Amino acid sequence: MKTILIVDDEPNIRLSLEGIFQDEGFRPIFSASGEEALDKIRDENPDLMLLDIWMPGIDGLETLRRAKEQWPDLLVIMMSGHGTIETAVKALKLGAYDFIEKPLALEKVLTCIQNALKMGQLLEENRNLRARIGKAHEMIGSSEAIRVLKEQISIAAPTSGWVLITGENGTGKELVARAIHSLSQRRDKPFIEVNCAAIPEDLIESELFGHEKGSFTGATALRKGKFDLAHEGTLFLDEIGDMSLKTQAKVLRILQERKFERVGGSRTIEVDVRVIAATNKNLEEQIAQGNFREDLFYRLNVLPFHVPPLRERKEDIPALAKHFLEHFSRQESREIKSLTPEAVAALKNYSWPGNVRELKNLIERLVIMTPSNEITPAHLPNHLAGRQDGGAIRRSGIDASNFREAKEEFEREFIVQKLEENDWNISRTAEIIDLERSNLHRKIKSFGIELKK
Repeated sequence: MKTILIVDDEPNIRLSLEGIFQDEGFRPIFSASGEEALDKIRDENPDLMLLDIWMPGIDGLETLRRAKEQWPDLLVIMMSGHGTIETAVKALKLGAYDFIEKPLALEKVLTCIQNALKMGQLLEENRNLRARIGKAHEMIGSSEAIRVLKEQISIAAPTSGWVLITGENGTGKELVARAIHSLSQRRDKPFIEVNCAAIPEDLIESELFGHEKGSFTGATALRKGKFDLAHEGTLFLDEIGDMSLKTQAKVLRILQERKFERVGGSRTIEVDVRVIAATNKNLEEQIAQGNFREDLFYRLNVLPFHVPPLRERKEDIPALAKHFLEHFSRQESREIKSLTPEAVAALKNYSWPGNVRELKNLIERLVIMTPSNEITPAHLPNHLAGRQDGGAIRRSGIDASNFREAKEEFEREFIVQKLEENDWNISRTAEIIDLERSNLHRKIKSFGIELKK
């Protein structure tokens, strides 16, 4: 039952609203003055306040101001028999949801209250959703490497400096980018992500800058690009090392001039974005090889961050595994599973070439495929549990007469093992072993590997 606080110095108003609200299933409570209303809010925590403007002592506008200072989420509807547009505008600026005039029309009052309560419910759901999203993107771990990284993020995030995040595939570079955004002054503005490696070269300009109608075949309408969408927020350029030199030049120009033109357009569009870039490549080596612009590197590398691989912070594995177990158990509507100490030890003994992403994928599979609520080494893949049959790559089994044959046999064994670990999912395997999906397909075909799934 929703509680509504009615604040009015006229007894007749309070009395008439009491019966109406009770009939509608609300719990009405009353105050005859602004001072009394503030005490009532503190004691009763009402869902909504119906507040008269003209009262002795502090008036309704002052009461609204004080209430919003202490309880910013409180829903307030103002009432007045001498209302003016100026008064209504002032009330709305102070945070009132709506303004209704006396004499009160029953239908209008009830409709206004229902709409306000629906708005309050949506705001609460939005807060809960933001909290869940924040938890999903939380950086898990208490190792020295993660402690230092979190400290660096807290220092750099509130500034406007551009960021370059480096680290192997699967280490959590996107998590770092989101953490920086959520702690920045742009936290309430868009966070727009672009995977530079996933967009074909002939489409990346349109993706980043947008295009005008008719600028090329298929451009049937104007489309905003990622820079447009990220205005006043954060643009996350993931895998920027895979961006062509031509596109790098255009991105550099935007970063320098803060303006651009859409593909096929001539109108200059000004933009205000904070750029966070990430890569798994050594950009200094890419510069030396002529694959990356040195001036763009220095433009981006104002605040450098390095995300350590999981093998360098193995003490975080138990906490990460527990977090993923809880997450996927809830997602699959199952009882939360746990790992035995022996299973945890096996996880800590593994090198995790696919980093946190590989651990996350494994835990998801264990939650789905393990029948019991306790996960033991027997449930782990062979290469993790230390078993020889199909376990870690069998170097002693290589039978080759030269280095080329040995290399091919090792590659085949490695690919088969990784496909088994990832339930023969080619896309996931390619991502974990840092190989283009098309290249993995070619190797599977050339090695004659028969897909099991």
